[in-house]
Amino acid sequence: MKRAGLVLVSATLLGIAVGGTGSTAAPTPEAMDTAEAKVASAVQVPPGNKLVAKFYAKGVQTYTCTANAWKSLEPAATLADRLGRAVALHTRGPIWVSTVDGSAVEAAPVDGARNDVAGAVPELLLKAKSTRGDGVFAKVSYVQRLSTRGGVAPAGGCQEGAQTSVRYEAVYTFSAPAS
Repeated sequence: MKRAGLVLVSATLLGIAVGGTGSTAAPTPEAMDTAEAKVASAVQVPPGNKLVAKFYAKGVQTYTCTANAWKSLEPAATLADRLGRAVALHTRGPIWVSTVDGSAVEAAPVDGARNDVAGAVPELLLKAKSTRGDGVFAKVSYVQRLSTRGGVAPAGGCQEGAQTSVRYEAVYTFSAPAS
């Protein structure tokens, strides 16, 4: 990503974290625990992996108008720990970057591993494509997007090239090989 783009994304995410487009509030234990209790079989992490981190995300899903329809462009979200401290950023790729230790993971959706949620973006299972650093995301093999709220593209047509951002929340879990 070019430096100017990274600065823009970082500034947007900082605005989200401090109360702009969708402030990060301390996640409720219910939101964090619901993700653990009600995981659809379609988005289960395969055996042989263990949970290494779970964060609450608040931000936006951005869409662009192409051929009179809204298409997903990118997420922009801040991830917080159980105490509400901002610990990571989520951007296009999709990529998650730790603001604590600089580690990162890029992942791609696993074919067929989605759980549709009424009025929200679907829950997903994603498989790591690459990682960097020695921190929390260093050995991540799978990412789950769970307990989603909001983020659905607007209904109806649109003007070519238009963009819109829709607020969303989710719980992201990060798993690594157990051995």
